[in-house]
Parts: sequence; C-alpha cells; structure tokens
Amino acid sequence: MSELLVAAPMRIEAMLVSSAARGALVHKTGMGPKRSKAAVGRLAGQGRGAMLVLGFCGGLDDSSVPGEVIVAEEVYAASDEGHEEGRVRCAMTGELLQRLTGKRLKVRTGNVVCVSRLALGERRAQLHAGGAIAVDMESVWLAGAAGERPFAVVRVVLDSPKHELMRPQAIGGALRAARALRRVAGALADLSPQSGISPE
Repeated sequence: MSELLVAAPMRIEAMLVSSAARGALVHKTGMGPKRSKAAVGRLAGQGRGAMLVLGFCGGLDDSSVPGEVIVAEEVYAASDEGHEEGRVRCAMTGELLQRLTGKRLKVRTGNVVCVSRLALGERRAQLHAGGAIAVDMESVWLAGAAGERPFAVVRVVLDSPKHELMRPQAIGGALRAARALRRVAGALADLSPQSGISPE
C-alpha cells in the first residue's frame, strides 16, 4: 500500500482524490492560510512517504485553461500580503511529469503563488508579473507538515483570466477540472519517491 500523504484543502477536492487514489492517505485540510497552518500539526505524524498537496488552483496567464495540470517547481506567499513564509522548492518534478504523461492531460511546470483571498481580474495579472503561473490559498502554509519527507504540489486549473468562474461557461470548465483532478490522483496514488524537500 502507498504511504503517500495527500493534503486536499476543500471537501470536494478530498472526495475526488479519495475516489481515485485508493491507497493514499487523504486529509481535508481546509481552505486558506489560517486553516492550512492549523492542519500542519495533524498532518506531521501521518504517513511515512511523500507529502503531496493536490487540488484546484487559479491560472494566471492567458494560455491557461480549466483542466490544465500545474506541477509546481516552487511555492511561495505573495510578497504584498505581509506573509513571512519563504519560498519552498518542490521535489519530484521530473517523476511527477513522467507519471502524468500520456494521461490525456495538459501539463505545465512553474511556480505557484499563495494568497489569502481569491485572486480575480487584475490581481491575476499582478501575481503573474511576479513569476507565477498559478495561484492557490494553501500550499506554502502546508509545506511545514512535510518535515524531512519529499514535498510536492500538483494543482488543476479551475479558472483563469479567459475563463473566470462567474462566466456562463464556468460549469463546463469545472467539470473538466474535476475529471482532470481524478485522473491526476489515480496516476499519483502509489507515489513513493526517495527525493527530499529543499526550502529556501
């Protein structure tokens, strides 16, 4: 059985992941930095393998579409919100890409910036200008639970500049994102690497 520990912030994310990643330990951690920080203690003693944050995110550039998979190279807190957390280098990027290849998924690697509230409109452009291709509200604050274990972040785009959640086509995009998240979870369920975490 896999010893993979999966942190899934929202209930719907945890349900989708659990339905596909049968051998993994999946924990719903809650949305946002406050709940993520509170979850660190609960997660720290769980599992003995890698720790993966898996869920939805917002895309930040015009090429991003719902259902696209983002394998994070680094996660960091937005510099203009007063957070103290530094950048965290994510492990296993190459292995994750290899496992997701051939799964009928659009996959990209890049940095994920973490914020305290939903990033919409012009806020997306500001965050993209800082070097990120996706945004979430949890990953950097969950990194502390990994300890010496490998830490990785894989996110599926739910909305993007050209596909905002409030537009009529959002339902179709959400369904594509949900299918992609399940596919990702199934592909990574038995992940058991030997690499490590490298905070900066």
